[in-house]
Amino acid sequence: MLERWFDLRAKGTTVGTEILAGVTTFMVMAYIIFVNPAILNFSGIKELQGLGPGFAPTLAATCLVAGAMTMLMGLASNYPFAVASGMGLNAVVAFQLIVGMKLPWSAAMGVIFLEGVIITILVLTGFREAVMDAIPLSLKRAIGVGIGLFILFIGLFSGGLVKPGPPGVPVTLGDLKSLPVLVTLIGLFLTVALMALRVKGALLIGILLTTLVAIVVNAASGYTAFTLPGVAVVPSRILAWPDFSTFGRGLDVSIFWRAGAMAAALTIFSIMLADFFDTMGTVIGIAGEAGWLDEKGKLPRLNRILLVDSLAAAFGGFSSASSATTYIESAAGVSEGGRSGLTSVVTGLLFFLALFFSPVAGVVPPQATAAALIVVGYLMCSIVKDIPFKDFEEGFPALMTLVVMPFTYSITNGIGAGFVTYAFIKLIRGKAHELHGMMVTAAVAFVIYFALPWLRMVFGF
Repeated sequence: MLERWFDLRAKGTTVGTEILAGVTTFMVMAYIIFVNPAILNFSGIKELQGLGPGFAPTLAATCLVAGAMTMLMGLASNYPFAVASGMGLNAVVAFQLIVGMKLPWSAAMGVIFLEGVIITILVLTGFREAVMDAIPLSLKRAIGVGIGLFILFIGLFSGGLVKPGPPGVPVTLGDLKSLPVLVTLIGLFLTVALMALRVKGALLIGILLTTLVAIVVNAASGYTAFTLPGVAVVPSRILAWPDFSTFGRGLDVSIFWRAGAMAAALTIFSIMLADFFDTMGTVIGIAGEAGWLDEKGKLPRLNRILLVDSLAAAFGGFSSASSATTYIESAAGVSEGGRSGLTSVVTGLLFFLALFFSPVAGVVPPQATAAALIVVGYLMCSIVKDIPFKDFEEGFPALMTLVVMPFTYSITNGIGAGFVTYAFIKLIRGKAHELHGMMVTAAVAFVIYFALPWLRMVFGF
């Protein structure tokens, strides 16, 4: 049945490989189960306590949305993409909408619900797919490399191998004498050794072994090495019953009379644009690495991926879990051999189990997944050789795309930098006729996006 539904043999994969890939994807993104509630409820910031929807309900909503939408992604598209509440977007909800605009958390979720509905309409009209198809092949490759560098940087930072530097030094070497960084280094060398020996399931085995090392190190330190509750600690309980009390509260659209129509429109536009292009970058980057793009750089069944992703954004707002989006960590499962939607179904089932077994999922520290992200980043950077850097028109926008992503910690910013510079160079050289209409539309949208701070200052919101 699985062979027929997911066409495994034609994709060169097996049920065992898909299960392994699904578990790997879940392991590298399970952090969202606890990080999303922490961000949306301002954990550790006493003066902001009570402004969020509550830790337990947000955790339940996060697992529910990730489980349901990841399984839907696998069943509808037959690609191994996972979906969960987006990092970055959840911080926008917390600090821009709730704190900055002083919206109730339900109204902030209502903004996410609305932008998800708008993106869904753009998918149904074919606009979103048309924009993706209009991107030049050089920029598509640059997006893939940029995401690889972004994933690699996430791994370095989450593992503590790099940290913010002193004034004048944005990033510097991490504290190599700290126990968490030691765990990261052990995990990195374990994973690299497994990859070098071509061990099947190297990334997952590396995560599990590093988690065991972290538990031992944490116990030896008197449980002071890792500061997050539950991390690298054998749980005292296994079951936790979900709290769905905030489900459906995201239908609050009161931002229009709380902040005004203009402020509401620009806010929804900025979040929508970030959501729109984050997914675009993720899908193009992973598909390019996996070899799923055709000779024209197009991805078969792309509209199904985009539709599920758009519905996930709306469902995330509706469920009070913030906007859900396609995860770049899906690349870890692809690197382990995941080639079909069965990988996503396995990942989704594990998120559903996490609704009841969240204490177990919380044992894995970020240091245990850091090595997997670093290795996946390396694998995704391999297509950099195919970018025509000698051609200024193609090479410079590509460079802007792949460096701005990790340096600004944003896929959207990287894509925007590439689009704007690509269109600008074409215009300067008198080649405007070579620009696809959708590329022009996207470049103009990004100019507005980057000008939003000025617009907010001018209009006073």
